[in-house]
Amino acid sequence: MPLAPWRSSLARALHLNRSLIYARYVQLATVRTDGRPANRTVVFRGFLDSTNQLKFITDDRSEKIEQLTAQPWAEVCWYFPKSREQFRLLGQLRAVGANGPEPLLKARQTQWQDLSDAARLQFAWAAPKQPRAEASAFHPPPPDPIQPLPNFCLLLLDPVQVDHLELRGDPQNRNLYIYNPEQQNWQIEAINP
Repeated sequence: MPLAPWRSSLARALHLNRSLIYARYVQLATVRTDGRPANRTVVFRGFLDSTNQLKFITDDRSEKIEQLTAQPWAEVCWYFPKSREQFRLLGQLRAVGANGPEPLLKARQTQWQDLSDAARLQFAWAAPKQPRAEASAFHPPPPDPIQPLPNFCLLLLDPVQVDHLELRGDPQNRNLYIYNPEQQNWQIEAINP
């Protein structure tokens, strides 16, 4: 599948904001099992190979896994301060854990290997959102840098709609990209800001 037309705008925004470390942080919204929204900040880890799928990581003991198992729809909201752009990417979120499909296990392992030692160590900590553990639970031995821990998950967001708002200009510019599965292409519409 060819790269989506919104990818060039996103690549430009990432390039223009590359000096800001927090430009890689996005807000990821999912749906709790009770139907209420859940939002958190995650780190963008790039795209899966030559696809339009955005990569993030999580611990399979986190609430995100239960939420996306019940409801895989999620949305990322991303703001770039230097270029004054916002991207909202809607799609289905998939977790690739230790028992994931074979083609994606290699991507999971590569992502693990690309992490810093400190980031990998967090996956060996006590389970998230449980009563506070003893201090020793946060000082485990370093995990294997090659083989991911079983609770390490690669998250893949496969967008079907992208809302791109450029806050510069008078009037501002806004484009909506919608994936058409029947025609297997993206439709683009300029919309009011």
